Amino acid sequence: MTAWTPESRAAAVDAVFAAAPVLPVIAIDDLEQAVPLARCLVDAGLPVLEVTLRTAVAVEAIRRMASEVEGAIVGAGTVLSATDLANVAGAGGRFAISPGATEAIYAAAAASPIPLIPAIATASELMRGMEHGHRRFKFFPAESSGGIAALKSFAGPFAGVRFCPTGGIDLVKAPAYLALGNVATLGGSWMVPSDALRAGDYARIGRLAAEAAALVRKD
Repeated sequence: MTAWTPESRAAAVDAVFAAAPVLPVIAIDDLEQAVPLARCLVDAGLPVLEVTLRTAVAVEAIRRMASEVEGAIVGAGTVLSATDLANVAGAGGRFAISPGATEAIYAAAAASPIPLIPAIATASELMRGMEHGHRRFKFFPAESSGGIAALKSFAGPFAGVRFCPTGGIDLVKAPAYLALGNVATLGGSWMVPSDALRAGDYARIGRLAAEAAALVRKD
C-alpha cells in the first residue's frame, strides 16, 4: 500500500504536471492508433497523455502507450471507480484523473500506487478533497464552472492548491489560464481532432500539438 501524505501526493502530481503545459485528452476507439498517436504527441512536445476510459480499448491503449512509446507519461481520465483506478495502475498508467470525486474513490486513491487527481467545481468540493489529503485538482468543467474568474477566487482562501482546468478550453483561451499562479497545466482535446485521428492525419495532429507545447506557463 502506498502511504500517501499531502506533500508526497502533491509532489507526485507536480512531477506529471511539470512535463508539459497542456495534457492532451484522448479518446481511443481503434487500438492500432494508440502507439502512433502517442509517438506523434511526444515528438511534438506533449509527453503527458490522458487517455479517457470512455472506450472498450482504453486500458489496453494505456498499456501499449506506456510500454512502447519512449518518453510518454501515460495516465487515464474518466476514472469513475476503484476498479478503474486499479486497472489503470495495472496497465502501467502513472496517474489517474476523475471527472468528480466520491468517498469511495478517495478511499481507493489512498491505497493506490499512482496519484489520483480528482475534479472539483466548487469550494465545498475542494475542501472535501483537501480533507482527504489532496492539494492538486482538476477544475472541471472549467469554462461552464466559472473559468478564470473562479480560479482567481479560489487563489485567496486556498493558497497552495493548484489546478488543471479542463473543459471548453482551446488554444485561444489557454494562455489566460496558464497565466494564473494556481494553474499548473491544463487539459484539452483540440490538438487531437476526431476527424484527423480517424483519418490517421498525424501531420495535422503534430502541428496542433506543437502549437500547444509552445504555450508558456507562469511559474
